[in-house]
Amino acid sequence: MLPYLDVQNLTKSFGANVLFKDISFSVAEGQRVGLVAQNGTGKSTLMSILTGKEGYDSGSIIFRKDLKIGYLEQSPRFDDNETVLDACFNHKGDEEKVLKAKQILTQLRITDMSQTMGTLSGGQQRRVALANVLITEPDMFILDEPTNHLDLEMIEWLESFLSRGNKTLLMVTHDRFFLDKVCSVILELDNKTIYTYRGNYSYYLEKRQERIDNTRAEIARANNLYRKELDWMRRMPQARGHKAHYREDAFYELEKIAKQRIEERQVRLKSKNIYIGSKIFECQYISKSWSPDNVIMKDFYYNFARYEKMGIVGNNGSGKTTFIKMLLGLEKPDEGRFDIGSTVRFGYFSQEGLKFDEQKKVIDVITDIADYIDMGGGKHLSASQFLQHFLFTPEQQHNYVYKLSGGEKRKLYLCTVLMKNPNFLVLDEPTNDLDIQTLQIFEEYLADFPGCVIIVSHDRYFMDKVVDHLLVFSGNGLIKDFPGNYTQYREWCSLKSIKTEAEPKKEAKVRVSNSQERRKMTYKEKLEFSQLEKDIASLEEEQKKIEEKLCSGNLSVEELTVKSKRLPEIKEELDIKELRWLELSEIGQ
Repeated sequence: MLPYLDVQNLTKSFGANVLFKDISFSVAEGQRVGLVAQNGTGKSTLMSILTGKEGYDSGSIIFRKDLKIGYLEQSPRFDDNETVLDACFNHKGDEEKVLKAKQILTQLRITDMSQTMGTLSGGQQRRVALANVLITEPDMFILDEPTNHLDLEMIEWLESFLSRGNKTLLMVTHDRFFLDKVCSVILELDNKTIYTYRGNYSYYLEKRQERIDNTRAEIARANNLYRKELDWMRRMPQARGHKAHYREDAFYELEKIAKQRIEERQVRLKSKNIYIGSKIFECQYISKSWSPDNVIMKDFYYNFARYEKMGIVGNNGSGKTTFIKMLLGLEKPDEGRFDIGSTVRFGYFSQEGLKFDEQKKVIDVITDIADYIDMGGGKHLSASQFLQHFLFTPEQQHNYVYKLSGGEKRKLYLCTVLMKNPNFLVLDEPTNDLDIQTLQIFEEYLADFPGCVIIVSHDRYFMDKVVDHLLVFSGNGLIKDFPGNYTQYREWCSLKSIKTEAEPKKEAKVRVSNSQERRKMTYKEKLEFSQLEKDIASLEEEQKKIEEKLCSGNLSVEELTVKSKRLPEIKEELDIKELRWLELSEIGQ
């Protein structure tokens, strides 16, 4: 494959802080490469260096001659007075390209091409910037967080767009579904160096763990030998011969390996000191609209249960954030009311909540809230230990807030919400800009959280891990409660779509037959129909028994694992069999 980009021995530091040292990698024609790393380790800096927006200390960056680059940066800037179409595309004479520009903008929900850029929100401006990159059809895409400010439909459209053809791209994203679907190579920036994994995100997870296990074993072996060599060094401080000097040099090399520090798996945070009563909240026939054409909800009733973990999904502008703000009393409904239980203590993570005194130290931001969290059972977690759990090293804790990266500030904001020890978390897009390791820790925290959770998120991987059901906002006041996670919801939508597409064909056959009676089932179809009824009843009974046992609290770990795996399998089988039963029942007997 033809190399489009070749990076050799690249080093970048800010004063004494080395971001990366002597890193080398390449991107070949047709490769779709994802770059992952912890917040603050230099991902966005590396992207800025590659696109010539920032300098570097040493090394070489070679692009293929005359290569056309399309770069999406995190914070694009526009002239406030130019229109959307002008900001996106300046070749007004080329009607075909203008048409393509309008199509892509429409897919990204930018429909008024004559709007001036100054009237758009930050999220809308970023979508225009993304459209601009896609329209120009570059030889190579360099994308920094392309899924930020996109709703789920837009993300799935972008997945499809970037996966088609022989596109070449290098991107930073924390959207693990997106990495899995789009990327063929994963680069990991870790411990100031680069590791290359030739596969998608799932492959990367497997191979990364192998690398960590191997490194840990190497450190353990080096430590055993180091203790023996250290004893030899202490016993022979006098002048040494040639062989001894050779052994001394080897000792210092061994010392480097032995003193390596590799990330240790975080112990899961399980608080036993959170209590929430049986009454949580009741939406009593809520209505809200911004105009006759923009109805958020109409006579909506919902009684929220104890320990419930709800995900909220829907297109941008469908009312998800408005619903949350009404629940929290930040927005008034037009009609109806929220009846909230007396024991409920909300912890709200909002999209606009990132406000700090930049001159404070990280640790002081947290200790201003509390010095420790009471975990129950006589256990306490200090503010410093809590920050360390969310990957703030002791050194970073004593940094000033203004020195943090954008992702680190989001993580600190999340810590301020959790440090207040609420029993009901309301999280509006909490995963934006958080690195993958922080997301994994946060997912475990929420899985063990003994209170209630509502999450608005476009991170499908995160939703699948955390929520037990979805509230789907479809616009125009239409809200559906779906009993499952996001992947199960999309599968249900696909089955529904297949059924809907099949229906007009059946109607057409009826019309062609000159109003003859609808055909009856064949003998084989009757047998199938009868068997389906038995299978559905059997699966429903099995589902009911498993759910009862899972709620009993009497299962061993092995039984719990087996039954937890079986439950989604049953639901999938039921979906397929019920769809076929519906098809046959419409034929008639």
